[in-house]
Amino acid sequence: MVDHLANTEINSQRIAAVENCFGASGQPLALPGRVLLGEGILTKECRKKPKPRIFFLFNDILVYGSIVINKRKYNSQHIIPLEDVTLETLPDTLQMKNRWMIKTSKKSFVVSAASLTERKEWISHLEECIRHLLTKTGRQPSTEHAAPWIPDKATDICMRCTQTKFSTLTRRHHCRKCGFVVCADCSRQRFLMPRLSPKPLRVCSLCYRQLLAEKKKEAEADLRQMEPICSAIQGYEPSSGDDSDKSDDDKADRWPADTEFYTSQVSWSSFHS
Repeated sequence: MVDHLANTEINSQRIAAVENCFGASGQPLALPGRVLLGEGILTKECRKKPKPRIFFLFNDILVYGSIVINKRKYNSQHIIPLEDVTLETLPDTLQMKNRWMIKTSKKSFVVSAASLTERKEWISHLEECIRHLLTKTGRQPSTEHAAPWIPDKATDICMRCTQTKFSTLTRRHHCRKCGFVVCADCSRQRFLMPRLSPKPLRVCSLCYRQLLAEKKKEAEADLRQMEPICSAIQGYEPSSGDDSDKSDDDKADRWPADTEFYTSQVSWSSFHS
């Protein structure tokens, strides 16, 4: 079906209509072989509160944005390569039903559909596109994913120290590594995570220690790999006589503890150590 629609006039018109809705603020979406397969409105769980977002499924990317005027004007365009996407079905909550998570290496977030049938259709079409794309490119499914941000309203206290109570003057912050809601004192550190950003990002105190430990292990592993090479270089002696022009100088140079979060059945209270 995708191959049949790839070079048709109707497909070109549909993609052009999406581009027009995003206007100058959006990126061009028309590419040879790209097909628009479907669209719909899903509720995205944002930091402050759930918000409706328009989603467009292409055979190689997922595009979503904010709705200004439905069918006429959208903004805040986001483009996600499907080969970087994995999906996880989530249980319902009191506020949101028919939920699932869209996980990527740079950003992970939760969406919900209007009905169980709609969720099944979205997940089915997404998985089919991802499977076809990975088969075509020969890539393996992505295994590294950014942590989703836990909504602000999930807790009134810092999820690390469990002491600081949030208020109008005491702001909530999010750790970019674990996604927990934390206070300023528990998230003073910054750490460079190239997968997420070229700039150092805010992380909580626990994640900072873990990241430092991982970095130290990687440095030690690199050093062990270099030892045989360094030993070989240090042990090298040029032959005597006129064959060598090397001199001696050259050589010297209060949230419920049983609450389950997105990707684990472990409650956040067990992470305070």
